Amino acid sequence: MLFRNDKRDPQGPPTGGELRVPLLPLRDIIVFPHMVVPLFVGRQKSIRALEEAVNKQRPVLLAAQKDAKTNEPAEEDIYRVGTLGTVVQLLRLPDGTVKVLVEGKQRARVTRYLDHAEHFLVEVEPIEEHCDKTTEVEALVRSVNSTFENYAKLNKKIPPEMTMSVASIDDPARLADTIVAHLGIKLEDKQALLEMLNPAERLEKVLGFMRSEIEILEVEKRIRSRVKKQMEKTQKEYYLNEQMRAIQKELGEKDEFKNEIQELEEKIRQKKMSAEAREKAEKELKKLKMMSPMSAEATVVRNYIDWLISLPWREYTEDKLDITVAEQVLEEDHYGLEKVKQRILEYLAVQSLVGHLKGPILCLVGPPGVGKTSLGKSIARATGRKFVRVSLGGVRDEAEIRGHRRTYIGALPGKIIQSMKKAASGNPVFLLDEVDKMSTDFRGDPSSALLEVLDPEQNNSFNDHYLDVDYDLSKVMFITTANTLERIPRPLQDRMEIIRIAGYTELEKLNIAKRYLIPKQREANGLQEANIVFADNAILALVRHYTKEAGVRNLEREIASICRKVAVEVVKKDRNAQVRVTTKSLLPYLGPPRFRFGKAEMEHKVGVATGLAWTDLGGELLATEVQVLPGKGKLIITGRLGEVMQESAQAALSYVRSRAEELGLERDFYQKIDIHIHVPEGAIPKDGPSAGITMATALVSALTRIPVRHDLAMTGEVTLRGYVLPIGGLKEKVLAAHRGGIKRVLVPLENEKDIQDIPAVILKSVAIEVVEHMDQVLRKALVLEDPEAYLRKPVDTPPAEPVAPPPFQAPVQPDTDVVTH
Repeated sequence: MLFRNDKRDPQGPPTGGELRVPLLPLRDIIVFPHMVVPLFVGRQKSIRALEEAVNKQRPVLLAAQKDAKTNEPAEEDIYRVGTLGTVVQLLRLPDGTVKVLVEGKQRARVTRYLDHAEHFLVEVEPIEEHCDKTTEVEALVRSVNSTFENYAKLNKKIPPEMTMSVASIDDPARLADTIVAHLGIKLEDKQALLEMLNPAERLEKVLGFMRSEIEILEVEKRIRSRVKKQMEKTQKEYYLNEQMRAIQKELGEKDEFKNEIQELEEKIRQKKMSAEAREKAEKELKKLKMMSPMSAEATVVRNYIDWLISLPWREYTEDKLDITVAEQVLEEDHYGLEKVKQRILEYLAVQSLVGHLKGPILCLVGPPGVGKTSLGKSIARATGRKFVRVSLGGVRDEAEIRGHRRTYIGALPGKIIQSMKKAASGNPVFLLDEVDKMSTDFRGDPSSALLEVLDPEQNNSFNDHYLDVDYDLSKVMFITTANTLERIPRPLQDRMEIIRIAGYTELEKLNIAKRYLIPKQREANGLQEANIVFADNAILALVRHYTKEAGVRNLEREIASICRKVAVEVVKKDRNAQVRVTTKSLLPYLGPPRFRFGKAEMEHKVGVATGLAWTDLGGELLATEVQVLPGKGKLIITGRLGEVMQESAQAALSYVRSRAEELGLERDFYQKIDIHIHVPEGAIPKDGPSAGITMATALVSALTRIPVRHDLAMTGEVTLRGYVLPIGGLKEKVLAAHRGGIKRVLVPLENEKDIQDIPAVILKSVAIEVVEHMDQVLRKALVLEDPEAYLRKPVDTPPAEPVAPPPFQAPVQPDTDVVTH
């Protein structure tokens, strides 16, 4: 529908007093007086405002929104000053929107918003503008006209006739409003100009904006000119080079392509490669001879032949089979890590006896900072092999391992073949770092591509998509590293020899710091051996109060920080100065201690038991709190516990209910109370079954009001009948107990075989006691007058009469944590 509003308001434009008019909020545009602007309107309130103006032949207030993204603007979202305008033309579009042509008439200020359900209705006060035509104003008008003429010449978007139209305007107010519509300035600046009531001031502001725009346009013009000249120069050089090449070809003085093919033929003839690879190379070379040297396909073929020639097909380094020397090298670089060192020495011993052995495929699993990556370099140095490393963290494309097929533009071999070329040897030590950090998406699964690489029975014929010929990886010593095994697919785990590297003890960290970290950081910071000396108690204080880790990465950072501060003292005072770092000097160097050493409770407490957990960073002490409240039998579990841990809590409660009579509790005790189990540090997710006996102990303590020993920690899964099942990560958990000042640790009987992995120095200060049943745990963990007499009734004795289960109740959801029941 097309509507043309040719009728004029019989009262004429508003000249004074207040008017009631509909308001049209505008997005990203300011309409000035004397402007005719087309608008597309889609919001229903805005369409109804326009219809009101058309039907009643009234003006409409055109006011801009402060934020164009606001779909339903309120009163405070719209500027108070706008332009009264008339609807010249209105056209309804098929999609329900409206195209409207409006003409600005006069500035107006909103005095108040009126209640109206259909659209915005406001009372406005028209703004009168007066400008005396003084000599100063006349000069300003001429200056603005002249500047706009220069601006229009630089800005190609302004048509030439606009310059003539602007030059014919005498009124300063209309001149400013006409020019501002053609300036590329911000919406806020345009609104400020609309709100300026003095035409002379408005003209000055417009003149300033135009001069700024002219400067920018002149800079753009100079840049375009320079770019054009550079392109012309490049094209000219290309044309002349092509002419020169054609002349040389005609004269027969130089034939680079022919020489290059002869060079490739000679390299293929001299290169020791497999029969399949040689046949492929000769076939591709024959194809290359028939191609134009400037064709794109010729470049692809040439690159492919270069890759075949550059790979080490039968070039191997000789292994150092002297076990004594290899052992010495491994001891020099790393402290501890006996299992890995022993495995490398075994490999070298068998290699020296057999003469040929497939390369081992080891997977080093342990927390960050224990030396897994640096161990690869030490193994390469000990065996006399080249070393290459590929980080797999974040790799999600199978082509990263196998390469792209040559049909793709810019195709390359995968990381495996690229690293073999870099090693220039067929039997390097190949470190695949962070193998547990790979992910999968629509481009494929890189972990599946590694199955062939890490399979000793298959990797003698590894097929890269780019090469499309078999390559022998069987002599490569592959070493992979990971923080956890859970993220590595089971088929990939099956192809590797898993060697677990646990966290370091305090004594090991002390030795590592003295033998490796301190000399390394002393040299890195330009200090002499005499400049800085660390006391043993200072290193132990660093370990206990300034780091909290299974490895030594943060310990090295703290040592480096101290060395830098000592370097400042040496440079300021005396280069021969000697600084002794003691426990007292750590405070000025590193600030107050960051961690509390010894997280164990200081006294026996009711309802609080200390458990042990395993994390990617090593072992942790995990306190478990139980509170008994008046209620109706609800079990509340908080602390961001996973499903397995919640089920452990339910199993622990079932055990306690089954032993209620022996524990001195009423048989229906759970129907009159609510039990709240909480594991602190609620922001950290926790899961796993090993906290079962800890929860059960805390439950019994809270219900019987018997305190739990503060110097004792425990770990183990509990069954409904109270039996204690084995857990994993025992060494890391005992190390955490030792760090926390725990004197006794209860572990499942089936984990007794794992105690031999715990360092002897730890076992001297932490007593490990094995338990088979929950009754034993309670006798050892609770503060009892006669532990031996406690809970001596047989476990499997059935109750005299069945106890009815409590009625079902929906889980309670507290304010912050998960609850189950």
